[in-house]
Amino acid sequence: MGTFHDGKGELHGITVVVDTDGPIVYVGRCWEMDDQRIVLLDADEFEEGKDGRTKQEFIRKAAQVGVWKKHDRVAVPGSIVKSVMPLGQVSPS
Repeated sequence: MGTFHDGKGELHGITVVVDTDGPIVYVGRCWEMDDQRIVLLDADEFEEGKDGRTKQEFIRKAAQVGVWKKHDRVAVPGSIVKSVMPLGQVSPS
């Protein structure tokens, strides 16, 4: 019997932070991940400097209170991904 995660990546179903090498960071539920892209469901997106906040401030706030869905589905190209980590590993303070 296979696992539910077959072919979807080890973070399938986990809410993750996807930082890019540009000004945008995404937070959403990982649907699938490979070298080509990361697909997030029910995702929020934030641009560095919006409302005078940094990416890190946005991520810490998301860890405290969660995210507000802006997109049903987002495909982030693997070529711009700087890092991926479970939101649950972010310290909210």
